[in-house]
Parts: sequence; C-alpha cells; structure tokens
Amino acid sequence: MSKFVVWVGIGVLGWAVAAVGLDTWGRTREPAGRYDAIVVAGCRVDPDGTPSPALEWRVRTAVALWKEGLAPKMVFTGGTGDFPPSEAAAAAGLAAHLGVPRAVMVLEDTSTSTEQNAAHAAEKLPASRILVVTDAYHVFRARRVFDRHFDEVDAVASPYGHWSRVRGAFREVLAVGKYAVVGDL
Repeated sequence: MSKFVVWVGIGVLGWAVAAVGLDTWGRTREPAGRYDAIVVAGCRVDPDGTPSPALEWRVRTAVALWKEGLAPKMVFTGGTGDFPPSEAAAAAGLAAHLGVPRAVMVLEDTSTSTEQNAAHAAEKLPASRILVVTDAYHVFRARRVFDRHFDEVDAVASPYGHWSRVRGAFREVLAVGKYAVVGDL
C-alpha cells in the first residue's frame, strides 16, 4: 500500500472522527436557566416555501423551549435562499402555527451565514443571554460565533434525523476550519 493511500485513509478517518465529535458534543448540550431570547438558526426553505425538515425541527424544538418558559422572545434568522420566503419568515410562520404569538417574534431575514445570523440578530435584539437552537453538529460553531455578538450564549440541538446529521456533520468540519482560519470562531 502506498504512503499516499495511507495518508488519505488517515485524513478521512480524522475527518470522520471530527464530524462524529461535533455531532456528539452538540447533542450533549442542555439549556440552563432563563434567557432573554431563543434564537433559531436559519436553514433552507423547500421549493414550496415551507421550512426544510431541519428547519422545521429547529423551530419545533425552539417552540417547545419557549412554551417551557425559557425565554420571553423568539428570534428567527435567515435570508432568502433558493426559494422564497426567507428562512426567518418560513420559521416564524411555522412557530405561529404552533401557537407562538407574533408579538414575541423578531425576524432577522437578511443573513446568509452563521456569522451574519449572529451579527444581524444582535442588531435587532438588545439581549444579553440567548439560547441558540440548531442541528447537533452545528452547536459548537453557532455557540462560538454568537458568543462574539452576545454577552452569554448557550446552544442546543434539535432532534433532527440521523442521515442528514451525518452529511451535515461532515460538511461542518470544513465550515469550522474555514471559520477558524478567517478568525470568526
């Protein structure tokens, strides 16, 4: 076996370990206490204008936490991607359907990245302690990025499906690396 094949194998194994580690760490996070707001990290909207399954699970998780009384406000983030409406608007529509009054919602509907989700949400919401809801593999990066814009940040995972988490976790390893290189982590 050539050294190249061995190094590629080691690289793939390291990438897999990092992906599993991110996802596992994200699933261990639990909310602690009360927050000024619950922030739903944006995620794509399906062609019919409804939240993607991942965004739906993020919203359902956030609504359950809001109904438990963890925060008086909910912030929905995310601009318009391939299909309208914005991720924030699609998420807010689902939350309203689930019983959340529009008066407690704040929409940040211009961002296209986790960094912009955090920066734009901070501009719209004078909160110091927030809880971010996202996918398990994204909890680490989301928490670090939002922590640069808010005084105190916790992040928790939605219980979204296994295979999409695997794919997302592998992609997230690259995103964490990119954010670390450019100093956004």
